Order: sequence, then structure tokens, then C-alpha cells
Amino acid sequence: MKSTSFRMGALNLFVILLLTLPLQSVAQGGGDDPQQKKLSKEELAQLVAPIALYPDDLVVQILMASTYPLEIVQADRWVRQHKELKGDAMAKALEKESWDPSVKSLVNFPSVLAAMSEKLDVTSKLGDAFLAQQKDVMATIQELRRKAYDAGNLKSAKEQKVVVEKETIVIQPASPEVVYVPSYSPTVVYGAWAYPAYPPYYYYPPPPPAYPPYYFAAGVAVGVAWGYAWGNCNWHGGSVNYNVNQNININNNINRNNYVKPSDGRPGQGGQGTWQHDPSHRQGVAYKDKATAQKYGQSPARSAEGRREARGFGDGRGGPSGQDRGGTGAKGGADRGAAARGARDSAFGGGFGSGGAERMASERGSASRASAGGMSSRSGGFGGGARSGEGFGGGGGRRR
Repeated sequence: MKSTSFRMGALNLFVILLLTLPLQSVAQGGGDDPQQKKLSKEELAQLVAPIALYPDDLVVQILMASTYPLEIVQADRWVRQHKELKGDAMAKALEKESWDPSVKSLVNFPSVLAAMSEKLDVTSKLGDAFLAQQKDVMATIQELRRKAYDAGNLKSAKEQKVVVEKETIVIQPASPEVVYVPSYSPTVVYGAWAYPAYPPYYYYPPPPPAYPPYYFAAGVAVGVAWGYAWGNCNWHGGSVNYNVNQNININNNINRNNYVKPSDGRPGQGGQGTWQHDPSHRQGVAYKDKATAQKYGQSPARSAEGRREARGFGDGRGGPSGQDRGGTGAKGGADRGAAARGARDSAFGGGFGSGGAERMASERGSASRASAGGMSSRSGGFGGGARSGEGFGGGGGRRR
């Protein structure tokens, strides 16, 4: 038991350290913060190319959820452990979890969760970009959609409707009962890739040349978790709107009053408003620069507290209100350790017991450094291009 607890704590600590290093280096290094510089158009295109052609409803959930990387890990682990849950049983169990609704909505797409969990460095970078440059991210998605449309690779089909409204391209399910996720190769679907120095991120290898550049596999039923899909793309405003009463007929086990929050500093009207990042769901994960950290009330001391909790020394409570973060005390530490372990199980391709924590951490660090330096079209990242399944690998759908 002691050995297992040690390994769980070590892995959980590693996840926190991996994601808190940016702020830690800023706090200790002094001087200018090189990461305060905004990402260029090329870098943003590299990040969003694998998801830009996903249906609007799914794109917006991914963008919001990416700002809560540790909860992504926890949700991925939860899905693996609760494969037997269906219908109302799943709805009631999911409602007990304290994750952000955008994270809960992705339970319908386990491949999305798995990809985001396994590639935490990319997930974190996408989330940081969305927090710091929300309008730029939204505009870049539209630019890429236009490229795919002009190349003849983005069209309406039996699975989806592509609606062109002046400068805006909206992708909607053809039927309100199903959300299909396309599979595509970002280096092909947009025509000649305009930024060769910044190749798109991938999660799965691209489809074989014999496959069309953009296609769908069979649809899969959407579950009750889609009741948490409350975000809407405000393309003209470059922001995200939310409505907690959206999809109310899909899941009536949700106490939606718990999710009504102020919008733009004013009380929310009927659970609607402009989406605002909730730092209480960040769970101590560092923001990429001092300006963003200060905006959301984080400091190096808070990051140290997050690392302390990861070691199992904290009280396991969440934000200022003491909101539970997957359990309190020793149980909370164990749950977070299990979540981190789940990510490592997937990332290394082996079981948790296959090797020591130090070796696993070393391998993860090597993968992160390779990813941070930019991936080739044959390596890591999110990305369409899987031949089967749904989510970041594309090729599936979710039927409501």
C-alpha cells in the first residue's frame, strides 16, 4: 500500500509540476517574461488546425475545457473507471463530480478526453492561448475553415450542415440528434499548408492517401453528459456565450441553479451570459504568464500550494469557498493521484506497474520537450486523422 501511495503521489506531483513550471520560472527568474508575448497567427493555426473543422458545439467545449487541464485528466480517469455507467445512473454519478460543465460535456467523447489528457502540454498551451487571445483563436478557426471551404474540402453532407454567412462559416449537425466528428489531415484539408515552419499538431497519424481529405465514420449515441454542453460560439464577437438551460431535455438530473454565475461582472440573467474562465477549476495549475495569473488571482504561492496538495499534504479543498476538488483529505489526494496515473497509463502505453515512477516521469519529460519544440506531421498533438473512433482522432459521431 505504501509503495502504491508513493507512486500515485509521485505521478500526481509530476503532473502538477509539469503544468506549474511556467509560472514558477517566471517567479524565480525575474526580469522580462518571454511568454507574455502573444502567439503569432502561425502558432495559433498550428494549435487549432486539428479541431477547427469540428462542429461548433464541440469546438467550443474543447476550447473552454482546455483551460482546466487537470480536470481533463480527472475526467479521463473517471470515464475509464465507470465504463459500466449508462443513462440515469451515469447522469447522477457525473453530477456529483465538481468539474467544470465543459469538461463534463466531453465525457461523451472519450477519445477527446484521452487525447487531451495524454498530451497535457498541448492541452495547456491551447487553453492558455484561448485565455490570453480569445478573439484571435476564434478568428484563426474561421480563417482555417475558409481555407478548407475554398479548397473544396468543407461541404454540407448527411452528417453536417456547413452554413456560410458572409465572413463566418458555421458547422452544425445535420440532425439535432447526432454530433459527428470528422477525421481529416490538417496538412491536406486546408490545401497547401501556409505555415511550413509551424506544422499542425497531430494526435493520430494522418489518414492514408487513399482516404478522402475529410470524412466521417459511423455515428455513436450521445449520452446524458451532453446536457452540460452549454457553450455557443459568438463568432462575430470573438467570444463564447453560455446558456445553462441548453440541452435541458437531454439530462434533467442536473441542478442547473448550481451553475448560474455572474457574467461580465453583472448577475447572470436566467443562467445566460458571456463565458468567463473560472479559476477555481484550475486546481493550482500555473497560467503561462504573470499577466494572466494576476488576472485570475494566482500567485507563485498559490502554485506552491497546489504542488503541496499534490503531495498529499493539503486539505484537498478547492478554491476560496472550499469547494471539493474530487474529494477531501487523503481520499482527495488519492483521487487526484489516480487521475494523474490514468494519464500516465495512456501516455506511456503500458500499465501503471510497468517501471518506476522516475523512469515514467523521465519519458514524459522527453515527450514534453519534443512536443514543446514543435511536432512534425508524424508526431503527437491533438488532431484529426484517425481512421476510426471519435474525438481528436476524428471519425465518429455522437447520437443524441
